[in-house]
Amino acid sequence: LAPAGGGDAVCLTPESAWPDGQYRFADARLTPDGRHLVCVREDHSPTADAKPSAVLNEVVSVALDGSGAMTVLATGADFYAAPRLSPDGRTLAYITWEHPSMPWDATTLRVRPLGPLATAEGAGEDETAASTVGHARVAGADAEGCMSDGDISVQQPAFSPSGALYFISDESGFWNLYRAPPDGGYASAVNVLPRPTDFGGGSPGWQFGQQGFAFLQDGRVVATYVDRGSGQSRLVLLDDVAAPTPSEFGSEEGLPFFFGSLVESSDDGALYMLGGSPQRASGVYRWSGLLPGGGGAAEMIACSSSSEIDESLVSVPRPVEFPAPMGTSYGYYYPPRNDAFTSDEAAPPLLVKAHGGPTAATSTAFNPAIQFWTSRGFAVLDVDYGGSMGYGRDYRRRLRGNWGVCDIDDVCAGAQHLVAEGLADPKRLAIDGGSAGGYTTLGALAFKDIFTAGCSLYGVADLGCLAGDTHKFESRYLDGLVGKYPEDKQLYDERAPINAVDSLSCPVLLLQGDEDKIVPPNQAELMHAALLKKGLPCALKMYQGEQHGFRKAENIEDALNSELFFFSRVFGIEPTPDAAPFDIDNMPA
Repeated sequence: LAPAGGGDAVCLTPESAWPDGQYRFADARLTPDGRHLVCVREDHSPTADAKPSAVLNEVVSVALDGSGAMTVLATGADFYAAPRLSPDGRTLAYITWEHPSMPWDATTLRVRPLGPLATAEGAGEDETAASTVGHARVAGADAEGCMSDGDISVQQPAFSPSGALYFISDESGFWNLYRAPPDGGYASAVNVLPRPTDFGGGSPGWQFGQQGFAFLQDGRVVATYVDRGSGQSRLVLLDDVAAPTPSEFGSEEGLPFFFGSLVESSDDGALYMLGGSPQRASGVYRWSGLLPGGGGAAEMIACSSSSEIDESLVSVPRPVEFPAPMGTSYGYYYPPRNDAFTSDEAAPPLLVKAHGGPTAATSTAFNPAIQFWTSRGFAVLDVDYGGSMGYGRDYRRRLRGNWGVCDIDDVCAGAQHLVAEGLADPKRLAIDGGSAGGYTTLGALAFKDIFTAGCSLYGVADLGCLAGDTHKFESRYLDGLVGKYPEDKQLYDERAPINAVDSLSCPVLLLQGDEDKIVPPNQAELMHAALLKKGLPCALKMYQGEQHGFRKAENIEDALNSELFFFSRVFGIEPTPDAAPFDIDNMPA
């Protein structure tokens, strides 16, 4: 803790009180009296080497006096998140869930009264009161840990200045905003924004501290969502009452194309937010549109990039819907754009991108890795395949038991849809993806015959390897995506692209880090050997010192240029000067 007036920082959990490395802390909030932090704690054992299954998660308070004094406030569940305090500090709300669920599957919101918290001067309340099963349930799954159609995902609790408890829940089929009254009547929570829209920000549940709504000093509430018809963010303003009449604002009122992480200024009441557009790098914006006499365009006060972007090179995405085996699916189509060039081709080559996660989503934020392609004559389809967030609970659940089926069907259906619309050349269809997206890429190439080339970046080739030991949060993720392991090992083997190399029939580029612990390099090496044996054009580039996801600027640049060179050679396109030449196996120079 660093004193506000300056001076030396104070270690709140000194080695004199606790073994170094035993605890990890996250998602902290200051108590109203300023004497404690309330946060999530992970206990990795006194020797800091606990296996994932033995890691203990709890909600605790930590004294700010440097004594290391802690009080356990909630314990007994597999996971905890978002501990939040009422304005008077007398009530704690938090989210909890059990294996094998993930936070977007089945969670529960609970509350409990708070007693004394430990300090250097004295112990806190009796920790027998910390058992989660004794805390009042406000909303969410009745039977935590199950993954049935009755599951409810509740996230992002927060108390308003009046003491009302707000949270998002997908009980309606979408992550809507709910309000429990400030008199402690938590069982009477009501949906204050009932609509077929997911609130909660981008990909809720993956990180601590995500919040898709905020409170203004006058007690009103602001929330954000993405309008799927335009791909733009919208802001909703409502009073802190059970039946509010919301007002909406968007780009026509001066807000950025997309935005989130709202914070009101304590000085002048302006709203600050993270935002951006397809044409401009993300940054911090200030918007005065809710102030009396305020308005006009939001002002960017800090940008994530100092580079000037030539808008004549920027492709603006448009949302697309297309038929797929499990119903309508979604994505964003980026047409080729470079005003310095023209083409008389009937349709451009297409690169389909599969996002990671896999329970995540793409966005319309400025993405240089997409503009790289569109400025060089490629169209891009960024697919939100079934299982992606932002389209409601049923769409998200399409991936349950169907990873390696639904996602692959959807990327193929998206490519075929654009071909039918005359927006892509059927003879030049490429696909790429990293990590989970790399698995979808390899699966689409191994199990389907739609794409004519592909690139896997540290992609998962063997699902069984993912089902082994990993960090606690994702250690049971595949139970819901595929099945239990090893009970369903046959299913894992059937969906592993590494076991279907004989069915590969098009050129493949493999980009891999040599220190990857998630997807071992030997998976890429085995895939490469099989492609060589079949006589297919292929290449494996192994990046030294890289792990799961490239981090060195020179390797990120080389990977893009190598992929461009590979697709250019395969499709018979004259490589641009920045393409990185290298030897492609089984292809004449």
